[in-house]
Amino acid sequence: MKRTIIIDDEPLAVSLVEEYLQKHTDFEIVKTCNNGFEGIKAIHEYNPDLIFLDVQMPKINGFEMLELLDEVPSVIFTTAFDEYALKAFEVHAVDYLLKPFSQDRFDSALNKYKEANHAKNISKLIEDENLLQKEFLNRIVLKEKNDIKIIPVEELIFLEANDDYVNINTNDGKFLKNKTLSYFENSLDHKVFVRVHRSYIVKVAEITKIEHYKKDSYIVILKSGEQIPVSKTGYPKLKNALGL
Repeated sequence: MKRTIIIDDEPLAVSLVEEYLQKHTDFEIVKTCNNGFEGIKAIHEYNPDLIFLDVQMPKINGFEMLELLDEVPSVIFTTAFDEYALKAFEVHAVDYLLKPFSQDRFDSALNKYKEANHAKNISKLIEDENLLQKEFLNRIVLKEKNDIKIIPVEELIFLEANDDYVNINTNDGKFLKNKTLSYFENSLDHKVFVRVHRSYIVKVAEITKIEHYKKDSYIVILKSGEQIPVSKTGYPKLKNALGL
């Protein structure tokens, strides 16, 4: 059952979507909202799979509402204005329904969502299978002066980009490795390490707290007391790694 939220300030438009959805028994309407702020609250509360979203609404419009979300669900726009169609697809909308729309046109939009969701699920299964088959890095070997040092990944706290090098931070100190942060992102177990920022990869088990820092930005506090910035793109990865 797919969870659905309708966000529209026109009662008749809401009723029409509700009526058309009755034909699709695999969708459940968990909430209807008449403005963007209600929509944000409902999305955070219900974590819907799909939203039907009007563009022109009181307080904030549909696009502004999407900008305020950390994670955007699949969106089908429902609006009386055709000039926003290009912008809708720039934010990766599933479809753009121009009011008044028919049951057939509505069904076509839902079919697009189902097809896209099916393809996404297949892609995720393939990705998961590849991760299961992949051998993750279990140690880092580096040269320190005339010595060779071997660092088990269990000893890592966080990694920090440093030009063409990476700072390897452990309880035993900081070491320099001539690799890119992207190399380590692809080589370390994603369930154990998460790239929270373009310059940082953090061991999930070392995180003690996530704090709001500025508008749309956060920092993580590690057991060592170190404070690591979290980017807008890193925050959803962090939440997923923590199971939030």
